[in-house]
Amino acid sequence: MTKEAEHEEDEAAGNLLRDRFRLSTISIAEFEAKQFDMELSQPIVSCISDLAFKYAEILAKDLAVFARHGARKSVNMEDVILSVHRNEHLASTMRSFRNDLKAKEPKSEKKRRKKAKTDNLFAADVPEVPDLSNFERKKKKKAKEDNLLATDVLDVPDP
Repeated sequence: MTKEAEHEEDEAAGNLLRDRFRLSTISIAEFEAKQFDMELSQPIVSCISDLAFKYAEILAKDLAVFARHGARKSVNMEDVILSVHRNEHLASTMRSFRNDLKAKEPKSEKKRRKKAKTDNLFAADVPEVPDLSNFERKKKKKAKEDNLLATDVLDVPDP
């Protein structure tokens, strides 16, 4: 597939995504207007849809920049909160959402768990033996050096 064909395919997928986004935005706006017994004119609904799409594009670019700045390939919750920091209400909503997600998240299994008393039933009966392998090697090396010095002294001829 040529670059031009890939570009056309990406553009078609982008247009389809944009159209679906706008349809969803229009249906949400109409639903909300109906809930409050209001009427929205078609130009206003179209304007809201376009603004929402533009905001989503800017948000996506900002999130990509924040993730890249953090040397990551994926966006995390801190990137989202950072991107909405200018809107304090939205930022606080996102922080509370993050905290709710953390509360629901299972605790990490990577942390060491405390050993239960049943895990070490015989631990008190068996004394812990330190690893003396390095100590023993040094002791043997020292003895060998001392032995060499002693034999050197013994082999010295008398004058």
